[in-house]
Amino acid sequence: MMSTRALTALVLAFVLSVPAQAQPQERRVPSSPAELKLSYAPIVQRVQPAVVNVYAAKIVQNRNPLLEDPIFRRFFGVPGQQPEQMQRSLGSGVMVDPSGLVVTNNHVIEGADQVKISLSDKREFEAEIVLKDSRTDLAVLRLKDVAGEKFPTLDFSNSDELLVGDVVLAIGNPFGVGQTVTHGIISALARTQVGITDYQFFIQTDAAINPGNSGGALVDVNGRLVGINTAIFSRSGGSQGIGFAIPANMVRVVVGSAKSGGKEVKRPWLGARLQAVTPEIAETLGLKLPSGALVASVTAGSPSARAGLKLSDLIVAIDGFTVDDPNAFDYRFATRPLGSTAQVDVQRGGKLVKLAIPLETAPDTGRDEIVVRSRSPFQGAKVANISPALADELRLDPSIEGVVVIDLADDAPAAGVGFQKGDIIIAVNNKKISRTSELERIASEPSRLWRITVVRGGQQINVTLGG
Repeated sequence: MMSTRALTALVLAFVLSVPAQAQPQERRVPSSPAELKLSYAPIVQRVQPAVVNVYAAKIVQNRNPLLEDPIFRRFFGVPGQQPEQMQRSLGSGVMVDPSGLVVTNNHVIEGADQVKISLSDKREFEAEIVLKDSRTDLAVLRLKDVAGEKFPTLDFSNSDELLVGDVVLAIGNPFGVGQTVTHGIISALARTQVGITDYQFFIQTDAAINPGNSGGALVDVNGRLVGINTAIFSRSGGSQGIGFAIPANMVRVVVGSAKSGGKEVKRPWLGARLQAVTPEIAETLGLKLPSGALVASVTAGSPSARAGLKLSDLIVAIDGFTVDDPNAFDYRFATRPLGSTAQVDVQRGGKLVKLAIPLETAPDTGRDEIVVRSRSPFQGAKVANISPALADELRLDPSIEGVVVIDLADDAPAAGVGFQKGDIIIAVNNKKISRTSELERIASEPSRLWRITVVRGGQQINVTLGG
């Protein structure tokens, strides 16, 4: 990942698991020089067997740039078979179920045709992808042909109990040199401005994290998984003491979905759009600090609407946890168990109001996904109607009527003219588009000019393309 000031954010990460009922660890300053000579070796020996190496490979076709030149193609033709090349990536993972279930980063195995797992005892197994969740950058794999073997695993910690200054160990396979252990402390909690995944609520650590650690484990001094290391900020490409990990409580949700047989993560649906409180908004509301999550809109019939959440309510807490911004609320809400309720505190008209929001999934009916085949600027784009579930998944305003682009191949004509995943097509040739069937019909009509209105990132864009 690149920052705007050439600060490279290398996406790396780690995975482990920790028990929900575990007791908080004892915290104290060493009382004698002898205590400073204590070793982490017993913890490492217990944890290492559950941390694995992940090797992913995919076949890509070498593309000669000359073949993209229409004049070259006209005079010299196009070779029938282009050479293929195997691209490989290296990461780490954590065994979270004795049957052979492994959690790692989604970016480690994204697009892979083949995935292999190497254990600490040097044995290798092929693995299948059970679940991928790009919103958290997590994926769950299952080892093949294990013949009933039981593998060592890690317990999940309760990451809500962590404190800044707690000692942690990072275990992974940096630069492919082999399993490596580094140690440090938790430098900060609830980092919400990292910009790596949809859920911005990271643990920051100074334990050394480098390329190849992605999907590896961040553990506490009791050997419990506290997080999956996900990214570093670096000018050199190596560790500079600023690393980020996905909290164990979020990892637990993704692993739980995989264990239940799901192909995607089921999360609670709020049905409301939130915005950050700026200093100007805080002054208008009479707040001392620009903190909380301001309700910008509420979807009719959604759980939040039924619970009584209203426009301009200021969410300040959920289940006893303070909400500093919308990212903090999203994380807390997403890690609540489905089927129960979340107690949300809001400020309304200078008074504190408590609401019980039911935790249920968003309805996902009527998507009507299609791939546009007709010769048009939309050719090759996979589009869908905007269901509440899709709006929640893609972070779209559910009140917008239109058809959303959910996928398109790099070589699709639609990608060539500039369409992107998440674009909402609301009008074509001055005709309103509200269903995929309407877009398919209009796209099949020959036209010399295409006047298209798209909403991207909340901004309306009008473009005119030649036929």
